Amino acid sequence: METVYQLFNNGGVVMFPLLGLSIFSLAMILERSLFWFKLARGQEKVLKKVLTFYQEDPEMADTMLKRNQNLPMARIFLAALSLQRPTPEKFRLALESAAQAEMPLLKRFSNSFETITSVAPLLGLLGTVLGLITSLASLQIGDIQSSQATGVTGGISEALTSTAAGLVIAIITLFFASTFRGLYLQQIALIQEFGGQLELLHLEKYEQKGDTADAFTR
Repeated sequence: METVYQLFNNGGVVMFPLLGLSIFSLAMILERSLFWFKLARGQEKVLKKVLTFYQEDPEMADTMLKRNQNLPMARIFLAALSLQRPTPEKFRLALESAAQAEMPLLKRFSNSFETITSVAPLLGLLGTVLGLITSLASLQIGDIQSSQATGVTGGISEALTSTAAGLVIAIITLFFASTFRGLYLQQIALIQEFGGQLELLHLEKYEQKGDTADAFTR
């Protein structure tokens, strides 16, 4: 604990904003990790069952989707299935608009992650510059070989603490941001895959109803 306090003290005033960024980054990482964990825990199984039920029992599919409204894909499907006798074009537009509405949730904090990965190293560099200015200001000309030189060397070493802290925060944040970006792209692929399958099933039902109507009119 004392070592952490000493490192924090050595970093200078920029350690306070760096601490704030680290706490903010940690909170976002925890929120996004929990979000993606919930999605990965069985979303595909739910969607496959919904597609199967939609072929055999549409009402059961609707009930299952309502039970899983915490899943973005369930909300997207519900937006289309709640339409009354939609044409294939209206059905597709409903899926697309609902998917677009879910994008902000899937991409949440992406800009904040980018800001932290950019700002944290710059704050660390600023702390180093301020530390060097303070150290060199204490050095008097002609005393380079005196004990003051040792103090300047120690000051430079301490000044680098803020740079190290900024880089550590940026690297950890960038790692998780890249991971969440990959999960986001996987989710987009799932939306396109299962959304396309639901469109095909609806098109088949729509065509079957059309053929049945034509048979009655003959």
